[in-house]
Amino acid sequence: MFRVEKGPVAGPSCSRSALSQGTKEPIRVGGQAVIEGVMMRSSRSMAVAVRKPNGEIVVKGEGLRFFSETTPIAKLPLVRGVLALLSALVLGMRALNFSANLALDEGEKEMSSWAMAVTFSVALGLGIFLFFLVPLFLTRGLRFVLPALEESGLLFNLVDGLFRLAIFLTYLRAISLWKEIRRIFEYHGAEHKSIFAFEAGAELTPERVREFSHLHPRCGTSFLLVVMVVSLLIFALLPHQMAFGYKVASRVVLIPFIAGLSYEIIRFADKRRGEKKVWYLLRPGLWLQQMTAREPSLAQIEVAIRALQEVLSLEGRNRDGVHVAGAGGG
Repeated sequence: MFRVEKGPVAGPSCSRSALSQGTKEPIRVGGQAVIEGVMMRSSRSMAVAVRKPNGEIVVKGEGLRFFSETTPIAKLPLVRGVLALLSALVLGMRALNFSANLALDEGEKEMSSWAMAVTFSVALGLGIFLFFLVPLFLTRGLRFVLPALEESGLLFNLVDGLFRLAIFLTYLRAISLWKEIRRIFEYHGAEHKSIFAFEAGAELTPERVREFSHLHPRCGTSFLLVVMVVSLLIFALLPHQMAFGYKVASRVVLIPFIAGLSYEIIRFADKRRGEKKVWYLLRPGLWLQQMTAREPSLAQIEVAIRALQEVLSLEGRNRDGVHVAGAGGG
């Protein structure tokens, strides 16, 4: 599904209760900011909305198959977190490729499977190297200055974790200095506001959506922060005297387990976000989002709403052919 839209956001409001009519469970929506646009996804569908240089909003939606959250294996604890991470990476790259072509006014060009595989492998490899292996090598090198690192496994893993967190924060701060990245962060805020408005059953208009927070507890930034903390705790359980080569291997092999466990923690906290103790648990992630999600303009919120409306429309049709009332599009 591919179309160009003009004019203000149309269609009646979308409430959570209305979307649940004729369905077995409420619709959960997540998203990601892309170049001059937003990608939204549900359990069965995804949609991308991008504003072209001429001001037009292009919307593309499609159903999900392999990355659908409705498959039995995608419902298993820990496993669903790994699949969620993989789908976020793959679908995110596809959405970025789509948005980059439209933002540059080059039309829609699909990345080949081979190019997608290479890009995915390189991105994943660089992420593992920068955030898991570099901290380990830095900590090992520091033992010449701090001999206690050789004797204390707790100290070694604490320093390793601090290096990992420092690299992560430095990376976020560095990319936030780019003008283009700041605009993506503004669309990130628009994505959060739109999802918050949908979850609250509010009217999906730019003016109404703007009233909601641009920080969301289920954000990928919060997830990455939890990954940093969980990885520190998991690696601390490994024998300190194990060969360094095994330590390097453990940083790679344990990533799926760390990602799965981190996902479960975020999922647990999101379901209980109204509880005071849980709110304190969420605060570090929300604080970190001040770097990656910024206040958007009404025009950016409009784009996010278009993507949300499209994915809700697709989700309704994919649920036993039941159309989502008031989802817009289609």
